[in-house]
Amino acid sequence: MAHIHVPADIPVRHLERSRGFSMFCGALFLVGVISLFVLRAADPARAEQAYSANWLFFFAVAEGAMLLCAVTTIVKAKWNWSVRRVSLAFAAYLPIAFILFLPMLGLRESYFPWIEAMESDPIVQAKAAYLNIPFLVARNVAGLLLLIGLSLYLAYQAVRPDMGLVERGGDAGRERWRASLTSDWMGQEAEETASARRMGRVAPAFILVYAAVMSMVVYDFAMSLEPHWFSTIFGAWYFMGGFWGGIASTALIVVLLKRRHADLNRLMGLQQMHDLGKLTFAFCVFWTYIFFAQYIVIWYGKLPWEQAWVVHRTGETWGAFSLALVLMCFVIPFAGLIGRRPKMNPVILASFVCVILAGLWLEHHLLIAPSLRLEGPTIGLWEGLVTLVFLGPLLWSVRWFLSTFPVLQVWQPPEQLEMVDLEVTREEAGVR
Repeated sequence: MAHIHVPADIPVRHLERSRGFSMFCGALFLVGVISLFVLRAADPARAEQAYSANWLFFFAVAEGAMLLCAVTTIVKAKWNWSVRRVSLAFAAYLPIAFILFLPMLGLRESYFPWIEAMESDPIVQAKAAYLNIPFLVARNVAGLLLLIGLSLYLAYQAVRPDMGLVERGGDAGRERWRASLTSDWMGQEAEETASARRMGRVAPAFILVYAAVMSMVVYDFAMSLEPHWFSTIFGAWYFMGGFWGGIASTALIVVLLKRRHADLNRLMGLQQMHDLGKLTFAFCVFWTYIFFAQYIVIWYGKLPWEQAWVVHRTGETWGAFSLALVLMCFVIPFAGLIGRRPKMNPVILASFVCVILAGLWLEHHLLIAPSLRLEGPTIGLWEGLVTLVFLGPLLWSVRWFLSTFPVLQVWQPPEQLEMVDLEVTREEAGVR
């Protein structure tokens, strides 16, 4: 870490507020809502599947970005000093995500096959303690509130010390947040020390809660759709895919910021681009490892109740989509990002990141739709339009965060003496 240069004076920089961008995001949301209602009138089951798949995707990306913040906090990373706030900006979407989750609590027989199967299927009946609507609603609401609460607490601790370094006056919205976040102010140095200590304590707990809650959510809204089938690696596949999506989304936003703002282009340098590119490439390999680890056990065992889930996604109906998923989440990004140059070229990196995010979006639809629709594929224009219900609020919330709080984290965690950093000469150590 010694070669990572962090400037002593980091400029306080906000994105400009844009009424036009807010209207654009609102228009996306409106088109998405209208499309959702039109689709629901024509095919209610398909609308439920499209809504649930999109919610799972966007929530995973936002929490994955927060996981990147938590992980780099634990390891005291310095490389991401100038892009740390970009990942943190996804926290602004999480309260919206919770509101968008509430309609999913009304899903019943048309979405959950186990509700009707509970009357006559002994295998499903054996899972009645877990597969019941009251418990499903209670555990998901409680789990999401806990996970989102920890995410917002991390964001609060990361932003609070910056409020003492922001000039008073100016934008009224920023001033209101500055006043709110600086109650019981202890002084700049004390605030930085306290925030660093609290983030270091909460980040490990956040990671454990992240793994547990994300697994629970995908078990309930994806794996349970084929109630005879289960996979112990299914939760990890989902939450590590979310981590990958959070890294990729951070890289994409960094590229966009670099292209539009000369000062941010200088501060978010090649070092940060290269490291984000390496992480994006590494998780391409890791995603494939989890995917194959789940598949190889099913293939080797050749047990009918294990094969059903895979057969539904590799047959004539859905096979082409599954092949496209492998191409978009492994073959294309692996071949394209394997060298050093593409990771440091903003255009190339952004292009492959877009392919990855599109692949992950497709993956979340394949987690749900083939379990409920064996007669024909239902991934098309309507699913893309329903995506706008979530894309609009996500873009708006990230832009709002970076317009309200500094784009660059102005305060930096205090240096801690680590044994690995102790480099002394033999004379200084008193050794002859």
